[in-house]
Amino acid sequence: MGSTIEFARPDGKTVHGYLAEPATPGPGVVVIQEWWGLNDQIRGVADRLALAGYTALVPDLYRGRSTVEAEEAHHLMTNLNFGDAASQDVRGAVQHLKGRGCAKVGVTGYCMGGALTILALTMAPEADAGVVWYGYPPLEFVDASKIKAPMMAHWATQDAAFAMEGVEALEAKLKAAGVAYNGHRYLAHHAFANETAQGPRRIAVTQYDAAWAQVAWDRTMRFFGTHLG
Repeated sequence: MGSTIEFARPDGKTVHGYLAEPATPGPGVVVIQEWWGLNDQIRGVADRLALAGYTALVPDLYRGRSTVEAEEAHHLMTNLNFGDAASQDVRGAVQHLKGRGCAKVGVTGYCMGGALTILALTMAPEADAGVVWYGYPPLEFVDASKIKAPMMAHWATQDAAFAMEGVEALEAKLKAAGVAYNGHRYLAHHAFANETAQGPRRIAVTQYDAAWAQVAWDRTMRFFGTHLG
């Protein structure tokens, strides 16, 4: 239901992204990919948001590349400049949606995209809300004092990729900075909201959980409904 578009970054460069639009114009959400790239699964997240009434834009952080192999995904992620992606690609996507008439725009992301959501909230003052799904960056790069938008996060207590000790340290920073934050914990593994994280091709640390994924999605929709309209 979506299409590929080109939009401008704050520095004037252009980047492609996947845009999914609702039947009636509404608020916007920038969706940030997992380490796999801009694939069908993350396009599906954008499509689902569009069905819920949001204009969703997924910036193509890997510039046309995606993979199903963990080793290649790790290579692509390692070579991504996270600061540039958050301050330019993601911020540019937020600005683009506002330029299209979205009065308010949220940011959400999964795994690597969750980490980038946190960074984007420190670097994109235009963002009106953020939802993080099981991912955080090295905490020394998180200036929580710059986060002015309300933030929600979904964490998996059995996550072998992002330890709960890091979640607790991040939450302490957010609390000290006075961020309007609400975190939820689920008895689940990493990528519990990714429906492709099941079957013989899933990597060992991931496991889809349909029940918890629905609970987290419903909470996200209520949160965006409150803060984006």
